[in-house]
Amino acid sequence: MSDYPTQTFPSPDVPATEVISTGQQAPAAAPATPTQAVPAPTQAVPAPTQTTPAPQAAPASTEGEPPVNPADAAYLPAREPVAAPLPGEPGHGKPFVTIVLPCFNEAAHVLQEIDRITVAMNASEFTYELLCIDDASTDNTLEVLRDAASRYANIRVMPFRRNGGSGTARRIGTQQAFGEIVVWTDADMTYENERIPELVRILRDDDSYDQVVGARTTEEGTHKWARVPAKWLIRKIAEKLTNQTIPDLNSGLRAFRREVSLPYLRLLPPGFSCVTTITLAFLSNQHDIKYVPTSYAKRAGVSKFHFVRDAYRYILQVLRMVMYFDPLKVLMPPALWLIVIGLLKGIVDMFRHPFYFPASTVLLIVSGIMIGSLALLSDLVVRSRTGV
Repeated sequence: MSDYPTQTFPSPDVPATEVISTGQQAPAAAPATPTQAVPAPTQAVPAPTQTTPAPQAAPASTEGEPPVNPADAAYLPAREPVAAPLPGEPGHGKPFVTIVLPCFNEAAHVLQEIDRITVAMNASEFTYELLCIDDASTDNTLEVLRDAASRYANIRVMPFRRNGGSGTARRIGTQQAFGEIVVWTDADMTYENERIPELVRILRDDDSYDQVVGARTTEEGTHKWARVPAKWLIRKIAEKLTNQTIPDLNSGLRAFRREVSLPYLRLLPPGFSCVTTITLAFLSNQHDIKYVPTSYAKRAGVSKFHFVRDAYRYILQVLRMVMYFDPLKVLMPPALWLIVIGLLKGIVDMFRHPFYFPASTVLLIVSGIMIGSLALLSDLVVRSRTGV
């Protein structure tokens, strides 16, 4: 017989009229007797084992940090522990500006760019963080960034496990930004990054603008002989399709409101066309953009731009974005032209060969009708879409 008292204290999850023994439950109506007493408390089922554990947080996110999209988890490793809280975390106030700086094999000059940005921001009135994203560089860019993070107070380094492209880096960087204003720029010494506070100041002082773009007044990129006419033609097409004047369609230096941009981030392609996409997305949804003239210097290091491949993607992205927001502007003009040409050809055929319509005439009219029907159906889908 145990020396413990016969009085029992059931778990809060068990009704008071029931007594727990070694895996068996006594009848609720039976009175408690010394022979029916609960054994020693060491045999009772502990209450904590009867509760459901709290859900665990995503491994790639910490308290106070923006959540990580599951599709982006393949790029982001587990965050390394740091001694001091980062901007936006508990114990550290959230910055007003987040500067997203994608870096891929920029070890030779990224430190100069970091110094130029931090000097300009430290001299301004804004709190900020510089989010340096190493896009799985094959040189020692990551080591340079980590060394800089140990010497500059406002740097946050985000290393990717695999290369995702500048568009992926900017998209994830914007999603993970703590700042209300997000700035995109490059680490190749081409843009006037010392003017970042000027762009941010425009957004702070004028609520009517949601994005400010540094419009380049010169072209210093590779394949200049082909880039200038190609970019001019694509820009004019974009202006026609959006009914907006666009001084620079694909400038890499821009500042915008993070909350406004979030619905459009999923539209960004992984490559260079991401800046074009964010411009067209804002313009297509009546978000005002202010253009500030800036100079453009010759890039440091080796360019990652491939003219044929990236120009082709550039054109496709312009058409894709306009199709996404206003398909009638892309599909209806060729449909109407085909129908008009077919009708005119049919009239000529009637005079030349009465009551004879060649197959080409019928094909023109039918093709125009089919494309026009597709345009109307696409527009119906866009108008019925509840999201962006």
